[in-house]
Amino acid sequence: MDKLLIRGGSVLKGEVAMSGAKNAALPILCASLLSADPLELGNVPQLNDISTMLRLLGDMGIGVRHEGDDGLTLDGSGLNNPVASYEMVKTMRASILVLGPLLARCGEARVSLPGGCAIGARPVDQHIKGLQAMGAEVTVEQGYVHARASRLKGARICTDMVTVTGTENLMMAACLADGETIIENAAREPEVVDLANCLVAMGARISGAGTDIIRIQGVEKLHGARHSIMPDRIETGTYLCAAAVTGGDIRLTRTSAAYLDSVVDKLMDAGCEIVVERDAIRLTAPAKLKSVSLRTAPYPAFPTDMQAQFMAMNCVADGVATIRETIFENRFMHVSELMRLGANIQIEGNNAIVRGVDRLEGATVMATDLRASASLIIAGLVASGETLIDRIYHLDRGYERIEQKLAALGASVERVR
Repeated sequence: MDKLLIRGGSVLKGEVAMSGAKNAALPILCASLLSADPLELGNVPQLNDISTMLRLLGDMGIGVRHEGDDGLTLDGSGLNNPVASYEMVKTMRASILVLGPLLARCGEARVSLPGGCAIGARPVDQHIKGLQAMGAEVTVEQGYVHARASRLKGARICTDMVTVTGTENLMMAACLADGETIIENAAREPEVVDLANCLVAMGARISGAGTDIIRIQGVEKLHGARHSIMPDRIETGTYLCAAAVTGGDIRLTRTSAAYLDSVVDKLMDAGCEIVVERDAIRLTAPAKLKSVSLRTAPYPAFPTDMQAQFMAMNCVADGVATIRETIFENRFMHVSELMRLGANIQIEGNNAIVRGVDRLEGATVMATDLRASASLIIAGLVASGETLIDRIYHLDRGYERIEQKLAALGASVERVR
């Protein structure tokens, strides 16, 4: 199994391009299930989760054609198997996103309950309740969700909690429903907006995406379209943190600060200078970072997917920071690994108190999930000596060519056996 070897001490400098957003691409790939016409996509990241989703769609009869480095054409005319098997979805929670569009177009769906990162419970009950409100018959048997409906009916749905995949699933299902569907307490994430933009290009009638109330007027069918995936805001934030912790000066292209307000604000609080361009961001780090406290919450607040990266920054910053995680109950699993590198972190419930230390020292550590992997890379870049990160298959689920991109910025990073 591959590992990542980092030799710390390099200052990140230079320019590198960011990739398309995984969390936008996955639901948009599933949108291909809603139409028999081709869906042409650009800026699709090359990641393991994307490859898994494409194999799943292929098993259902969706034609997949690659167009250059980051282009795809998905042809839904051959859809003939509305089943997502356990073997296909066990490693990826986003697989539940096929449920809504399959049910809407085929009138039935059989989808295995998903697996994925072990960062806490992410139940699918909100998806099921929403589909039931739209008239679907839904049962859960032997680890599979079985859903049937001759045609879904528009409904008013108020989710018990803010759920990104739940909002996306119900929004896709509602596109082909009879009548108007209103989703209240909807997720406001930019990736939800990107999906809505793609669906509108396919002929859907959607308003309110990006707010907590989304209205969908159902149509008889959707058609083909072209759409380019938005930049990955979490990848962008991760590289900004890596530059900040090494005292670097980098420019990230093919990205935007439009969806990164909370992250940019915290980086500036830490002492970083940030220049925002139309499709690029430049960060210049201070001589010494200042600790920054934060609290994760749904968008537009600070993203849980950036919590681990900022914890790594705080490990070597000046002062004491409190990090409060409110989204996932198990998302401090990287703490023990950061402490192996010499970090001073104390856990109190869903709070982590991080006291900055003068230096970290390289060691062998284990990645427990995708964003934990990123935090260990950030810590390894500033640690003295060598840091060996095990179980880096998590990285390939969410960061495209990360060792090459870091190397282009001057880091000493290599994949080893």
